[in-house]
Amino acid sequence: MKTALIWVLVGAALLALLLLVAGQLGLLQGKRPGHLGVKDGRLKAPSRTPNSVSSQAHLHADHAQLEYARIDALPLHGSDAKASIAALRKLIEPMRGATVIEQRDDYLLVEFSTPLLRFVDDVEFWADPAAGLIQVRSSSRLGHKDFGVNRARIERIRAAWGPG
Repeated sequence: MKTALIWVLVGAALLALLLLVAGQLGLLQGKRPGHLGVKDGRLKAPSRTPNSVSSQAHLHADHAQLEYARIDALPLHGSDAKASIAALRKLIEPMRGATVIEQRDDYLLVEFSTPLLRFVDDVEFWADPAAGLIQVRSSSRLGHKDFGVNRARIERIRAAWGPG
């Protein structure tokens, strides 16, 4: 009985070590989706698994993860999209694991990576002129479930961003 327990513990330790090495080698990052950005006034749809949130989830009424993915957009700061996106970048850049990938006058794409395993989430912000809001989408590249990480990140950003 004790021998079997020892082997289980050794196996678990080896698996954890393998995951850590794989993460440090970048094997758990996944690839950036090629179809991010705004197309026809929409960010990409939420993932089909519970690992993303989107303020435009309601635009996909038949979506399998509609309720899980639904999150509020951010307010614009004033009416200037360019200034709001620039301010959002200043807020996000110092956050742990954040790397700005692309910025335009009305759009910001940021990758967030975890420190140990280096999993990557793609986070998009679009200053939607018709709605007068900043639409958001945050999605894990790998894995079935995100355990609420994407939602929590957007809510931390919202709290720091404040009202419009």
